[in-house]
Amino acid sequence: MDGDVYVGNAGKDAALDRGWLLGHFKEPGDPRHSEDVEIKWGVHPRGDRRARWVRGERRTALLVLISGRFRMEFPGRDIVLERQGDYVVWGRGVDHSWYAEEESVVLTVRWPSVPGYAVPLGGEEPRSS
Repeated sequence: MDGDVYVGNAGKDAALDRGWLLGHFKEPGDPRHSEDVEIKWGVHPRGDRRARWVRGERRTALLVLISGRFRMEFPGRDIVLERQGDYVVWGRGVDHSWYAEEESVVLTVRWPSVPGYAVPLGGEEPRSS
């Protein structure tokens, strides 16, 4: 890191913070610190599932499939992303979960960056979408 510029690799950097590259959880002064937006590079093995649903979502989110086959679950509706570039957007108040039908890489963008969604280690942390 050099001042206000950070250059990294999503695959390597994501492994350091549960997939998260940018958000309120980065140290103040780090160019990746933001209270406006969160970005995650999610790498999920086949069969990976969110440990529990996010309920009462307070953010808007965009999830883009980079590779694989990934299912987003919403009350009463599942959406399968299967082609590179397929994406889904959901808003505040939309409960959701996910399941990796194949080994998958997804990019998630959420706004605003809101503290309080992390599950203690040992369970899947709900910052991922």
